[in-house]
Amino acid sequence: MQYRPLGRTGWNISTVSFGAWAIGGTWGETDDAESMGALHRALDLGVNFFDSADVYGDGRSERLLAQLKRERSEPFYIATKAGRRLSPHVAGGYNRENLTAFVERSLTNLNTEALDLLQLHCPPTEVFYMPEVFGVLDDLQKAGKLRHYGVSVEKVEEALKAIEYPGVQSVQIIYNLFRQRPAELLFEQTQKRGVGILARLPLSSGLLSGKMTADSSFAPDDHRQFNREGAAFDKGETFSGLDYSVGLQAVDAMRPLVPAGQSMAQMALRWIQMHPAVTCSIPGGKRASQVADNVAAADLPPLGDATMQALAEVYARYAKPLVHQRW
Repeated sequence: MQYRPLGRTGWNISTVSFGAWAIGGTWGETDDAESMGALHRALDLGVNFFDSADVYGDGRSERLLAQLKRERSEPFYIATKAGRRLSPHVAGGYNRENLTAFVERSLTNLNTEALDLLQLHCPPTEVFYMPEVFGVLDDLQKAGKLRHYGVSVEKVEEALKAIEYPGVQSVQIIYNLFRQRPAELLFEQTQKRGVGILARLPLSSGLLSGKMTADSSFAPDDHRQFNREGAAFDKGETFSGLDYSVGLQAVDAMRPLVPAGQSMAQMALRWIQMHPAVTCSIPGGKRASQVADNVAAADLPPLGDATMQALAEVYARYAKPLVHQRW
């Protein structure tokens, strides 16, 4: 496993970490025993950073991570998120009363006195122009309720605004072979300010596993079934905002580029790691075997220049016209 600094926290975290959305829900059926096996396997393989949220399974994901803390002795970091419990999910809801209540609930779920890293959970764009929200986070940090804070965003614009606040240690943003805009300007700015980048949805909702086909089906409670057009939350969260059929065409164009002995998922994760501004990717994994396949990407050799250029050309042909300026 390789490790990189996360912002100015003093933490060195695994370059392939663990996204805990899938073990919470909205990715089809889950089994807690199987999920715990995946979490334990991640720790066994050197993962020391786990990303969750209070809405993943209505706290289920956080509680599973608390169980992992009880069952293992080695140290690791847990990031969680707050804000999406709001209904309606509007900027005005990001106030002191609500944020404090969300933090207290996560503290209970995680059975801890202080959250390692709290992230605003893809709030409306307006929130990033409300300094008082970040003042509340500063106060919660001073009160010992959280050690550090950051943001999870949908758009590059939001990330650029967020890093103007001095307390922001990390930005979580969709960055993968189908969503490459963050590398244009954002990464340069986060490096200058010492802000970490957590690359979320690194496998584009599983598209970049290379295992999906036109005949693949998804459960009714799987966001890949119900959110393709953004019916429940931002469309960009599902298949990176790409039309599913276009995504499959792009994956087929990438198949010849996968280095010998690697899976497509491993190539996709190694591609993310090629950018020095990225602290880690956070692929999900409901089974130990998925975790092992993902984590192996951390120690693979760099992708060659020819492969990187060919992957850029696939992006330019299939994804860029549809997603680049939108997010």
